[in-house]
Amino acid sequence: MPDRPGLPAESPASEPHADPATSPASTSPSPEPMEISELPFALTEPAGDESEETEKTPRSRTKTIVLGSLLAVTLAGAAVIGYAGWRIASQKDATLVAPPQVGALKLDTTEEGRSTADYLQTALSAEVDLDEAVGGVYSDGTPNNVLFFGGTTLIWTPESDLDTSLRILDDEQGAVTGIHDVDPGALGGTMKCGTTKTDGTDMPVCGWADHGSLALAMFPGRTEADAAKLLLTIRDAAQTRN
Repeated sequence: MPDRPGLPAESPASEPHADPATSPASTSPSPEPMEISELPFALTEPAGDESEETEKTPRSRTKTIVLGSLLAVTLAGAAVIGYAGWRIASQKDATLVAPPQVGALKLDTTEEGRSTADYLQTALSAEVDLDEAVGGVYSDGTPNNVLFFGGTTLIWTPESDLDTSLRILDDEQGAVTGIHDVDPGALGGTMKCGTTKTDGTDMPVCGWADHGSLALAMFPGRTEADAAKLLLTIRDAAQTRN
């Protein structure tokens, strides 16, 4: 039949649409929708993470070494302080006397002997603030008397105080020269000897100091080696610790 004027030509019949409910594809579960991140993602780890980790490792190792060194220094310092404290505590409570006899030496109890001892104690006390002072002149029957004087107190710097005390023996005849360390013996501390002039001849002088006592002695007519040994003998007889 010819097309009617004014009417559109009939289009072929449309294929019926498949019913989704009856479609074979509807029997399988639908895949989960993919979630899309709003931020871009990287396919590999950022280069900065590896470099940061590499950088942290040496820094951590360095910090460990530094902290370990500081700890070692701290422990060493604590050990030194502990030893110094023990030494002060063990030496500070000292007693010093002028014994009546030391070997062949006897204490001069005459007025002249006591006057000389008092003078020496006063001279030492003017240089060192002592709690107690002692002194004595010792004779072995010869004109070469030994003059001994000292005292007790808490002494923080024994070596420095001993050096200062030896200077009180300087006079117009000469200063104490050649001061050097000698063996302080079993009582420890520091002991030194030197030489001064008296009546134109050399006279050995020796002294000791620890954290509880300080003493000096002059030995006319003797060698310095004999003076050092004799002072050790005097110290063993004169000094005790509580």
